[in-house]
Amino acid sequence: MLPGDPVMLMSVINTKLRDFYPSAEAFFDDVDWAEERMSREDVEKKLLDAGFKYDPGKNRYI
Repeated sequence: MLPGDPVMLMSVINTKLRDFYPSAEAFFDDVDWAEERMSREDVEKKLLDAGFKYDPGKNRYI
């Protein structure tokens, strides 16, 4: 499950991007949203509201 805290959320997603996924799109496509307490839109909004933006060149949120 993805954490609700935006800093922890960013950290978990960046770890998954580094270790398993070539892009954020690949990660988001692979998440089983039925098991999560948030939707993809909620996750993206939470990250953006916290000031994190995806950098495709680095394949991480900064």
